[in-house]
Amino acid sequence: MMDADLPSTRPYLIRALYEWCTDNGFTPYVAVKVDQTVQVPREYVQGGEIVLNVSYDATSSLKLGNEFIEFKARFGGQPRDIMVPVGRVMAIYARENGQGMAFPVQDDVQPASERSDGAASPDEDPPTTPAPSAGQRPALKRVK
Repeated sequence: MMDADLPSTRPYLIRALYEWCTDNGFTPYVAVKVDQTVQVPREYVQGGEIVLNVSYDATSSLKLGNEFIEFKARFGGQPRDIMVPVGRVMAIYARENGQGMAFPVQDDVQPASERSDGAASPDEDPPTTPAPSAGQRPALKRVK
């Protein structure tokens, strides 16, 4: 199988880090770069990004699929359906200590079945995460 034919490792890494967070009693958060393909409450988007709590307690019907992260959650007491293409996930990390992983975000995200270029190059640096506002959440630590 050619490298271009291999599926992206991103959804597998997201699932692994989600499991690590929950197994260790941490709260898994995902940082998402929002565009027209992302279904989230727009009133909570800041600077084109949103951070979502994807813990068991904060979601229902959570599906960490190869193409999308889907779940139901309450925002301001209102139930909402959330759908995030995996390619728009900038990072997944533990709220309590910031440990996790950042990912490069492609401007044109297509489902892996339609992509011919495969996963992002391992030589690309992950995006820097924005500084926490007023100490609301810990910073993401980059571990090599």
